[in-house]
Amino acid sequence: MIYLDNQATTPLAPEARDAMLPYLGGPDTNMFGNPHSPHRMGRQAAAAVDIAREQVAALFPDGGRVIFTGSACEAINLAIRGAETGGKIAVSAIEHAAVIDTARALGTPHIIPVDSEGIADTRSNLPSDTALVGVMQVNNEIGTLQPVEAIAVQAREVGALVLCDAVQGAGKFAPPQGADMIAISAHKIYGPKGIGALWVRDGVELTPQITGGLQEGLRSGTLNPALCAGFGAAAKLARERMAEDAAHARALWDRALDLFEGWTVNGSLSQRNHANLNIRREGLDVARLMSDCRDVMFSAGSACASGSGKPSHVLTAIGLTSEQAKTSVRLGWGRYTTMEELETAAERLNLAALQQG
Repeated sequence: MIYLDNQATTPLAPEARDAMLPYLGGPDTNMFGNPHSPHRMGRQAAAAVDIAREQVAALFPDGGRVIFTGSACEAINLAIRGAETGGKIAVSAIEHAAVIDTARALGTPHIIPVDSEGIADTRSNLPSDTALVGVMQVNNEIGTLQPVEAIAVQAREVGALVLCDAVQGAGKFAPPQGADMIAISAHKIYGPKGIGALWVRDGVELTPQITGGLQEGLRSGTLNPALCAGFGAAAKLARERMAEDAAHARALWDRALDLFEGWTVNGSLSQRNHANLNIRREGLDVARLMSDCRDVMFSAGSACASGSGKPSHVLTAIGLTSEQAKTSVRLGWGRYTTMEELETAAERLNLAALQQG
């Protein structure tokens, strides 16, 4: 099988797996202690968590703290609900459902429009009563880079906090500046599933959303040292390999544009993550394409919304019709994708698309 769905999840890096193994809980390891216990084994586990927190913190700006969560979705909920601003929430039209749905659960958010390339409009004025702005660093469906810093300036003018969903940008780009809170996920940077993090700028106060022991200060629940260690190792590796991974992604991107000549790219060709290619072809039956190419793993949109049956809100936000949105596919390569795999996948996808007429 050929895996081209790295925006949905990434394979676990061998370095992250090796970091996790000692803490997986075997009775013969003496490394299964609760990191919140005061005895020796607890302190050993706590030390592993502390190291991991420092490694993950290196993905963020200076001047903040890292709170481990069960996912980026939880981190986003903690940020939005925990801010308790009482004012209006503004979000870009192409935010992940974790941001948009949470904002809608608390009221009617102000929607920041995007242009035809999928970039948030920095000329759109925020309402004067805006208290929180949500804008992602990199869109998960079409890969466009967002002007986080410019929107943060607007937010400051109305006294609003800024939340940045950096799930698709962490470890690939420099951390977004100007944000007050940043959410990321381990399994999008070759770490384990089941753990995320929220970075909170010093001075920003949040209300806990999961009560109990408050082991993380703002979040209750026993931390999993194995997941933390894997997250930390993945974060460290991502920082070390950032330039190398970016060059590899760009080489695959350049080749993909040739391989998929005749398809239309959705989103900006310049302001983007070069590991994400969202393309469409007139009259394409995506469900049939997936059936005909079962050995190629790709997506018709966000994995979180794949069962909705609705056209992508991201693609319709950039001006595509429902029909055009439904003829689009997302290909996402990563650190371990080879050029041969990309070329083989393109050959199979193109042949299957041509056979549809």
